Amino acid sequence: MNRMPARALTVARPLLQGLTVLNVLYAATITCLLCASFFVADWPWKPLGFDLATMHPQAPLGLRAIMVIGIVCALIVHTVLRRLVAIVDSVRAGDAFILPNAQRLNAIAWSVLAIELMRLAVLAISEVASLPGRMTGLSPTPWLAVLLLFVLSGVFAHGARLRSDLEGTI
Repeated sequence: MNRMPARALTVARPLLQGLTVLNVLYAATITCLLCASFFVADWPWKPLGFDLATMHPQAPLGLRAIMVIGIVCALIVHTVLRRLVAIVDSVRAGDAFILPNAQRLNAIAWSVLAIELMRLAVLAISEVASLPGRMTGLSPTPWLAVLLLFVLSGVFAHGARLRSDLEGTI
């Protein structure tokens, strides 16, 4: 194996574990903010510094909906990170083209698709609730990533079948 991929695999697992910790902290923070939003007087205008006169009446509900979407996305990211760790571990063990990795990549592709759809929901909510600092623009990059993940899942499944056939003939 080439040195660069071997180093990348060595770094990948601790990096993914660190990202998992950060993701859990993110989810916990958003959950705390969501809970606090029900108990803080004059939320969101007072703590966030919005002008009540220019706020859309649905802004508090929209902000809470976006926080719920953030929590759901954090849960999805957590499962993606767990699957990536499992893929890295199997590659490090020398078993890259196995059916579980194809299934993991397929699940990751669906997860990334779900996250992108939720991003579109956040765009729609921010537009409907007239929230300041809206996200703008659509990028083809996440959609290409989803497509790439589905293709890679198929490649890994095909590789697993070829490997199984090869082992059966020997």
